[in-house]
Amino acid sequence: MAEYRRILLDGNPTQVELIGGELVAADGRTTDPDTAVHLAPTAPSKIICVHLNYRSRVDEFMAKLPPAPTYFQKPVSALNGHRGAVVRPERCQWLNYEGEIAIVIGRTCRNVSPADAGAYIAGYTVANDYGLHDFRDTDAGSMLRVKGSDTLCPVGPGVVTDWDFHGKRITTTVNGKVIQDGNTDEMEWDMHYLVADIARNITLEPGDLLLSGTPAYSRPVQPGDVVTVSVEGLGALENHIVAGPTPIRDDVGAQPTSSEEVVSTALGGEWEFRGIRPPQRG
Repeated sequence: MAEYRRILLDGNPTQVELIGGELVAADGRTTDPDTAVHLAPTAPSKIICVHLNYRSRVDEFMAKLPPAPTYFQKPVSALNGHRGAVVRPERCQWLNYEGEIAIVIGRTCRNVSPADAGAYIAGYTVANDYGLHDFRDTDAGSMLRVKGSDTLCPVGPGVVTDWDFHGKRITTTVNGKVIQDGNTDEMEWDMHYLVADIARNITLEPGDLLLSGTPAYSRPVQPGDVVTVSVEGLGALENHIVAGPTPIRDDVGAQPTSSEEVVSTALGGEWEFRGIRPPQRG
């Protein structure tokens, strides 16, 4: 196993390897990982995410899995790195974390079987599939603004090669408290299946990311919160939430809402027990 990261080294984006507790560049320069400015560890041409995949998440929503996985995309402009700030725009209040594992494609992949898909994977990294549910009423189909707003796709800190995804614990903490606690054995469709499924008719390029789903208990976070996603064998991805200084414009487009759909999705099954009464549907 090896771990590769991308950092700003003397002002330049540089790939480094984690060796003996130090980040080592190809020219021999070394950096402390605790003080390095991390970038997303890969530069994808696309970011593809699966909807429901973990059984605990399905049970939480009292839903049923479809016969095959369904997907959405996050634009590459949503990419963020380890210890980067995640921005909740002014006039929005339903920003949820979703701790996940991202598959990193290593070579051009098209029309492969699940049995062969592993040969096209460079490695894996930790991800947090943030969602701005204030826009769920208008973007529930595409998830474009819900999941694609700027800064809402932190990944890192590095890409780990030769990692066995079976039976691995994944947790999400908010300000040090464990909220999500799952295991990759909950996944209905494993990493190789997801790659083969997408590659049937979409060419995957080196560096592309596939986010593989989240366990139960995605919940809203607030400016000032620190969110950490930890995956056994992949490390910990930390980000902090900040308030965006510029409000969502009210002179164009659909506006942020707090409908029953928005609140019940953001709070899972808890909204009825928090005294929250969303607006009645007309």
